[in-house]
Amino acid sequence: MDQKVSRVEMEDVVIRFSGDSGDGMQLTGTLFSDTSALVGNGVSTFPDYPAEIRAPQGTVGGVSGFQVHFGSSKMNTPGDFCDVLVAMNPAALKANYVWVKKGGTIILDADTFNEKGLVRAGYKTLDPVSELKLDDFHLIFANITSLTKESLKESEMDNKSIIRCKNMFTLGMVFNMFDRPMHHTEEYLAKKFAKKPGLVEANKKVLKDGYNYAGNIHAMPNRYRVEAATRENGIYRNINGNTATAWGLIAASEKSGLPLFCGSYPITPATEIFIELARRKDLGVKTLQAEDEIAGICTSIGASFAGNFAVTTTSGPGLSLKSEAIGLAVMAELPLVIVDVQRGGPSTGLPTKTEQSDLFQALWGRNGECPMIVLSASTPSNCFDYAFMAGKLAIEHMTPVMLLTDGFIANGSQPWRIPSMSSYPAINPPIVKEGTEGYYPYKRDPESLARGWALPGTPGLEHRIGGLEKDSLKGSVSHEPKNHQKMVNTRAEKVARVQNYIPEQELVGDQEGDLLVIGWGGTYGHLVSAVNLMRAEGKKISLCHIHYLNPFPKNIGEVFSRFKNLVVCELNMGQLANYLRMSYQKFDYKQMNKVEGLPFTVTELTDKFNEILEGK
Repeated sequence: MDQKVSRVEMEDVVIRFSGDSGDGMQLTGTLFSDTSALVGNGVSTFPDYPAEIRAPQGTVGGVSGFQVHFGSSKMNTPGDFCDVLVAMNPAALKANYVWVKKGGTIILDADTFNEKGLVRAGYKTLDPVSELKLDDFHLIFANITSLTKESLKESEMDNKSIIRCKNMFTLGMVFNMFDRPMHHTEEYLAKKFAKKPGLVEANKKVLKDGYNYAGNIHAMPNRYRVEAATRENGIYRNINGNTATAWGLIAASEKSGLPLFCGSYPITPATEIFIELARRKDLGVKTLQAEDEIAGICTSIGASFAGNFAVTTTSGPGLSLKSEAIGLAVMAELPLVIVDVQRGGPSTGLPTKTEQSDLFQALWGRNGECPMIVLSASTPSNCFDYAFMAGKLAIEHMTPVMLLTDGFIANGSQPWRIPSMSSYPAINPPIVKEGTEGYYPYKRDPESLARGWALPGTPGLEHRIGGLEKDSLKGSVSHEPKNHQKMVNTRAEKVARVQNYIPEQELVGDQEGDLLVIGWGGTYGHLVSAVNLMRAEGKKISLCHIHYLNPFPKNIGEVFSRFKNLVVCELNMGQLANYLRMSYQKFDYKQMNKVEGLPFTVTELTDKFNEILEGK
């Protein structure tokens, strides 16, 4: 049978795995993505799962999904719509069928499409194909649960454990469909369950049986092949944004010669950064899980005072709680990196969904005049670079720095070329040495205005520090009006002068034109894809994606002046747009906003950009 299968070459493919939270779809998608990256494909992923730890089984609200876009070139987005949908139950089909391309393939576990499953998922009839109008799709009903049980009937596993292996059967089917090797997954299973060899063999057997099943059924007449992408030589690995952030912070610690300390409290979707740092005791990383968000940041401030490169991680609700302590770090002028992995809000909001609604909080969410450097990462892999840069700016300028990422890039992954650290700049802590003459706590570098960093216990460098206003030189407590004005001005100017230490703004596309698309953060992949698509059609459109949000790069205003139209695209109701209106008032800013807990799609972006170009 396999010899008669047609082999179809494709440039890129989008697959969405979906099922109950307990069906293992996140793992299945991750293993497929890792395999595709290891064979050389460009990869971009989008994990999409509910906030509930265990939502009601079989309901639409409990559906967990993982979308992967892989191809023969760099993938900037996980794709708008999928070529293949794997739906492990009726709820997964109902939640995701709208995201399948017309004519696409839908693989279904036929065992779950019974009356009980259909009713629980909220179907009005017992015929999901007619009810959802699926006649234009290629449907593959496979008895995945039954076949998994048959595969492991000779094992000593209980029925519940056997059923848990059905995700491996599904993965084997999709591996066959797209001509993927299985040995990467087999190696993962052997390592993951090293202490449970029976479980390793069971999962391997189900994986192979799923692969063979797909190769022997008439329902899959084609096998698809996606060639490897052309890449710069080097060592690559698949990495998500949270891991890249953790590693970037570790790299900054190494370059600065300072030990890394992270005091944090677990919060979705930032916890994985904290976990990854906790794994790296071998690199001298110290972590402390505090009793709450406030304690987490306060331990980091104390560690910074003691001479550590200190960081704290959080998301929007936790950032609110940290605000007073951030003000303390600003007043004390101590280096500190605060990583905010944004999620849907306000309050508890949408813990597992992406949003960009913390920009105003990052810029101004503290009492008093409390300026702070704010950066944002834009892809899973460049979280490494901007975490490193956040550390460099914090340490060399003796000030807190906020790094904004978001749930989309934090959980999403892509291939990352492991860099040589020799290509990264040195980080020079302004530590005051014992025996320094004429030391004063707030004596500053004349260029950067950074004060010296005198570590406690250094003879002759004793000084006071805290949240009360300080004398502009001696650091003693001062309530003198003109001194307060001077210190407020100095702290603001110190942040403003960071412009001299960051790169100028670059564009994707021409340096002038009819439309400049302005974005920040995790929208980059969709924005650059939309812009490149329209440029290929001859449209005079370019992208300005801003990573340095406070201060802005020096040439931002000059860049804006070269375009007829400006549109700001962000996953909030217009925070960057309004910030730009305050900062560069002579320009008119159009807006493209979305707050659905989902990223933009390339289609909706190109529709909006064409409307602007057509004057609508």
